[in-house]
Amino acid sequence: MTDTLSTPAVDTTATTATDDRMLVIRNLHVVPTADPTREILRGIDLEVRQGEVHAIMGRNGSGKTTLAYALMGHPAYQVTQGQVIWKGRDILALSPDKRSRLGLFLAFQYPTAIPGLSVASFLRTALNARMRPLDQKIDPAYDPSDMTRGGIKMGEYRKLLREKMALLKLDEAFAGRYVNEGFSGGEKKRLEMLQMAVLQPEMAILDETDSGLDIDALRIVAEGVNAQLSPDLGVLLITHYQRLLNYIKPDVVHVLAAGRIVATGGRDLALRLEEEGYAPILRETGLEDDVGDEQEAPEPAEHDSGH
Repeated sequence: MTDTLSTPAVDTTATTATDDRMLVIRNLHVVPTADPTREILRGIDLEVRQGEVHAIMGRNGSGKTTLAYALMGHPAYQVTQGQVIWKGRDILALSPDKRSRLGLFLAFQYPTAIPGLSVASFLRTALNARMRPLDQKIDPAYDPSDMTRGGIKMGEYRKLLREKMALLKLDEAFAGRYVNEGFSGGEKKRLEMLQMAVLQPEMAILDETDSGLDIDALRIVAEGVNAQLSPDLGVLLITHYQRLLNYIKPDVVHVLAAGRIVATGGRDLALRLEEEGYAPILRETGLEDDVGDEQEAPEPAEHDSGH
C-alpha cells in the first residue's frame, strides 16, 4: 500500500499550527473504497488530547469502525475531504506504518490469527518497525524481523516483554503461543492490550474492545487499558454499550450517528444512553430512530467465548 491511497481527493488546504499533544479531526468525510458513492462519515470534527479518554458511542453502522480505520489508513476506506492533524502533520498523506511510527495505535475489533508466528517474535518485529525514525530512508542493513540486523537487542526486549506481561497479569507462556491461533475472544483482546503496552503509543484508538466478551473478560481487558493510562497517552474508545465505561472512565463521551457527532457530554451522557437508548437523542437532533443499521466493517463478525 502506498502513501497516496489514503490521501484526501478534495481538501488540499494547508495545515495550520496545532497543539502537538492533540489529535485534531476536521470535517472528515469517508467513503468505502468499493462503493465511493456511499458516504459513511459526513463531516467529523473531534479533538482528543494526550492524557484524555474520549468514548465514541453509536449504533451498529453509525460509522464508528469506519472512523477508526480511516484514522489508521485502512485501504477499504477512502477519505474524500477533511484533515487529521497529529504532531503538526496531516497524517492522511502518510501510510499506515508511518502513522504508527508517529505514535498512533489501533486495537482491532476482530484481530487476525497468524499461525506459525509466535507472540514474542511478532511483537519484537512490530516494535523494531515502530522505533524506526519516520523520515529515515530504508537501510538495507536494518531488518525489523531479523534479530541480527538492527533493532532492540534481545536481552533488552525480553526484559521489556516480561515487564509488560507482568503489568497486564499475563502468564509468560502466552509469549510462546502463535498469534491469536486458538485464542478465545478475551485472549485476543488481551493480546491487543499487550501490543499497545509494548509499542507504547501516544494516541490509541480502541475499536469495540468489548465486542464478544463476557463480563469477566471485559473486566480483565479494561484493567489492561487502565494500567496503561497516563498523561502521555490519549485514548479514543469506540464502543456500542455503556458497560465498558463502567470500567474505563471517559473524560468525554460523543454520540456518532448518520456519519456525524450529534451529541457530546460527560459520563452522564453514556448513562442516559444506557437508560433510554439512542432514539431520544436521535430525535432531538432531527434524525430518524432507525439511523445506523448498515454494515460498515469489512471483517466478518466472530463469536468467541470471552474466557
